[in-house]
Amino acid sequence: MNQAGDRVETTVPGAQTTADVAVVGAGPAGLYAAYCAGFRGLSSVVVDALAEPGGQIAALYPEKRIYDVAGHPAVRGRDLVDALVAQAAPFDPHYLLGRTAASLTPDGEAGWLLGLEDGGRVRARAVVIAAGLGRSVPRTLPCLHPYQGRGVAHHVPRPAEHEGRDVVIVGGGDSAVDWALALAPVARSVTVVHRRSAFRAHEHSVKQMYAAGVRVLTDAQVTACTGGKHLEEIRVQTGGKELTLPAQSLVAALGFITSLGPIAEWGLEVENRRITVDRAMRTNLPRVYAVGDICAYDGRVPLISVGFGEAATAVNHAAVDVRPGSRLIPEHSTDRDTALLS
Repeated sequence: MNQAGDRVETTVPGAQTTADVAVVGAGPAGLYAAYCAGFRGLSSVVVDALAEPGGQIAALYPEKRIYDVAGHPAVRGRDLVDALVAQAAPFDPHYLLGRTAASLTPDGEAGWLLGLEDGGRVRARAVVIAAGLGRSVPRTLPCLHPYQGRGVAHHVPRPAEHEGRDVVIVGGGDSAVDWALALAPVARSVTVVHRRSAFRAHEHSVKQMYAAGVRVLTDAQVTACTGGKHLEEIRVQTGGKELTLPAQSLVAALGFITSLGPIAEWGLEVENRRITVDRAMRTNLPRVYAVGDICAYDGRVPLISVGFGEAATAVNHAAVDVRPGSRLIPEHSTDRDTALLS
C-alpha cells in the first residue's frame, strides 16, 4: 500500500525538517491536506505514528469496501489510500511515518516547532492536525503479550502474508468478521473466538463468515499461547472444556482505547476529546487548524467526505495566513499543468 515509502524519513533522532505546513496524521484527511498544500504551492511534512499512510483505514479495514466516498460507488480501503498518496505525490510531501508528534511550541515569527517522541523536530509555518480519534492503544489479553509481533497482531494490512497459516481472530466486531472474510481464501484455516454468543458485527457479514467455512467459537476465550520464537498454538476455554488450536497468526480484534495523547497538552481548546474549531477550521492557536474526526463544531457529520472538505478549507486559509495577499479561493485545477497532475 505504501507508495509513500520512497519519501519516508529515516534520519537519526534529533534531525530537523522544515516545511510550510506540518500535517499531523496520515489518514484520508491528512493525505488530502498534503495534496491541497502542494496545489497551493506550499511544502508539507506529514507525521503519523503508524508505519504506513492511511490511518484507521490502513490499520482496521484495508480490504473492506467503502461506499460513501464521493465519486466512488465502492472503493477498497487500500485503494483509496493508494489513490490519495498518488494524488499528493507530484508535490513531494515529506513523510515521517512511525513517528509520534509529542509537543507543539511557538517558534518565533517562523511559526511552530513540532517535537517528535524520538527527538526529531519539524519547523512549520502552519500546522494541520488530522489525527483522527487521536492516540489509539489496542486492547489485548495478558496471555498475548509474549508473542506480540511474533505471531500476534492487531490488524491485517496484507492478508497475503497469512497465506497457508492457521489464523485465529479474537473478537466479535466488524473488524474481526471483516478480517475473517478477507483471510478465509488465503489462510489454511481461520477460527474466530468470541467471548459472547452474539456478534456486534453487521448481521450480513456474520452470515457471510459462516458461509465461508470459518470456524466460530462463541462463549469462548483464549487462555494461553505457546510456541518458541514464534506463536504455534493457543488454548481456548469454551463450553466447559479447553481446546488446543494450531495458530501461527493471532489477530486481536478487541478494539482500541483512544485518547488525545500528547495533543491534549498543546494548549488547544478541547471539548469531549475533540479540538474546537471555527468555520475556517482554525483552532484557538494562530496558524493551527484541526480537521477530520479530531475536530468539533456544531453540526459536524463524521464522514470521510466531510474530512476532505475540512482539509481543503484549512489549507486554503493557511495559504492566506502563511502568504499574506494570497487569494483564499484557489485557481481551477483544470488550469494547472496537466503533466504535473497526471
